[in-house]
Amino acid sequence: MDQNIIIPLFGMLTGIIIPIAVFIWMYFDAKGKRETVLEISKHLDDSSKVEELLAIFEERKKEPLDYRRNGIITIFVGIGLYLLGFMAFGNILEGIGLLVIAIGVGTLIAGYLYPNTGKELTNAVEEYEKK
Repeated sequence: MDQNIIIPLFGMLTGIIIPIAVFIWMYFDAKGKRETVLEISKHLDDSSKVEELLAIFEERKKEPLDYRRNGIITIFVGIGLYLLGFMAFGNILEGIGLLVIAIGVGTLIAGYLYPNTGKELTNAVEEYEKK
């Protein structure tokens, strides 16, 4: 093969291989959990215990995202990228770091503008009703 085509070919294949690999990995990860729940539920007589077991294996959080926490994390990732560009790689990585910092600041502001937890929503509603 010509050397000039190898890098673009690997670049295109990476865009295909990574999503397929993630899909396969998630399938086999969930398959083990499904088999475990099935095996345990065979030995349980009470249906409420089966529902409780399913709730334990549920991975999704019941609470909404905390944008303030995510904003702080994103800001510090941006600072790290900026410093890496400043120390080693140059202007391009510094610009990327500043972009990530700006995204983090926006996420942090969104966390304060839009209350997300039940307690914050209840407090906001109570304050509005007092007016």
